[in-house]
Amino acid sequence: MTKRIIAIIFIFILTTIAWAILGGTILTRTYDSSLVSSNRVESTWGTRHNQGTPTALFKTYTQRPQEVVEGGLKVTRYVTDETVTVLPLEASKIDVNLNLEHRQKGLLWYSTYKVDFLGQYSFRNISMLEQAVQFDLKFPTQQAIYDNLTFTVDGVPSALTTNNNAATAVVKVGPNKTAQLVVGYSSQGLDEWRYSFGGSDVSQVRDFSLNMKTNFKDIDFPDNTLSPSTKAETGNGWDLTWSFKNLLSGYQIAMVMPEKLQPGPLAGRISFFAPVSLFFFFFLMLIITTMRGIDLHPMNYFFLAAAFFSFHLLLAYLVDHISIHASFAIAAAVSIFLVVSYLRLVVGIRFASREAALAQFIYLVMFSYAFFLKGFTGLAITIGSILTLFVVMQVTGRVRWAEKFEIKAPVGEVS
Repeated sequence: MTKRIIAIIFIFILTTIAWAILGGTILTRTYDSSLVSSNRVESTWGTRHNQGTPTALFKTYTQRPQEVVEGGLKVTRYVTDETVTVLPLEASKIDVNLNLEHRQKGLLWYSTYKVDFLGQYSFRNISMLEQAVQFDLKFPTQQAIYDNLTFTVDGVPSALTTNNNAATAVVKVGPNKTAQLVVGYSSQGLDEWRYSFGGSDVSQVRDFSLNMKTNFKDIDFPDNTLSPSTKAETGNGWDLTWSFKNLLSGYQIAMVMPEKLQPGPLAGRISFFAPVSLFFFFFLMLIITTMRGIDLHPMNYFFLAAAFFSFHLLLAYLVDHISIHASFAIAAAVSIFLVVSYLRLVVGIRFASREAALAQFIYLVMFSYAFFLKGFTGLAITIGSILTLFVVMQVTGRVRWAEKFEIKAPVGEVS
C-alpha cells in the first residue's frame, strides 16, 4: 500500500510539472502576441479618448516705441505687442452616447466602443469691441476617425482649419455678446472615455451638464474621477448625468468599459490550479478503492491523470477558435468521457459512471468553472474543499487504517 501511494505521488508530481509548462505556454502565447494585437486594434479601431473643453480667444495688437542703437546712433523703433484674451465659458451642455462592441484578437478580448459626442458651449466676449474670436476644439486622440463632424457658431457652420490634432474656426463676435458654439462627431475608442475640464490643472466650471447614455450595465468609474449626480437604469444600460452649477476641481469625468472574460489568462489560471483538482480526485479515489477493496494500479492513476490533463490541453487550444464557454464545455465532456470509458474497463460501469464521474465533475469541472465567478473563486473552492473533508471524515470515521496499511506476509511464508 505504501509503495502504491509513493507511485501515485510521483505521478501527481509529474502531472503538476506538465500543467506548469502548459500554463506558462498559454500565458506566453497570450502576452507575446498582446502587444502586436493591441497595436492592430488601435490602428484599425482607435485608442482611448480624452475629450477636453474647447477654448475661445481673441488677440489684440498694440505698438510701443523702443529706442535701439544702430551705427552708434539712437533710433526709435516700434515694437508690436500681442495680447491674448481668453473668453470665459459661461455654460456647457454635453451629450455622450457610448456603445460597447467587444472585439477579439488572439487570446484576448478588447473593450472597443463607438461614441457620439455633442457639446453646446456658451462663450462671452468681454470686450467692448467686436472681435475676431478663434474657437479651438482639440480632438481626444490622434489615432481615431471623426465622422459627422459638426462645428457651428450661433447656428452657422464655420470654415475649419486643422492643426496639431485640433479644429479651428475664426468668427466675429459682437461686443459683450455671447456666442453659442456647437461641436459634435462620431468616433471609435478603446478601454475608456474621459472628459477633462482643463487637463490636469484645477479648473472652474460654471453651469455644466453632461448626459451619458451607455448600452452596457457594468459601469465603472476610475479612481480620482467625478461620480454622476444622477443615474437611472435603462433597458440595456444606464442614463448618467453630471450636473454642476459652479465647480472647482482637477478631477475628470470618465467611464471604463467593462471587460469580457479573457480566454488566454483564464485558461492559464485554470491550468496552474489543476493540481489541486487532481489532488482531491486522487484522494477520493484512493479512499473509495481502499474501503471497497478495489485494486487500482498506479498505471491506472497515470491514465486518469492524463485524462485530466487532456481537459486543460484541449481548452488551451480551443479558445483560439470558439468562445471560452463552448471550449470549456467541450473539453470537460471529452475529459469525463475518457475517464468513464477507461474505468468501465478497469473496474466496471457502475463505479465509473457514478463515483468516478461525479468526483471528476466536482473537482475538475466545477472547481475549474469557479474561475468564471469573478470575486468568488477562492470562496467557492474553499467551500467545496471543506465539504469534501467533512464527507470523507464522516465516511471513514470507523475505518481501521492500521489494518488497511498492514503489510501482509506472502502466501506460504510463516510469520
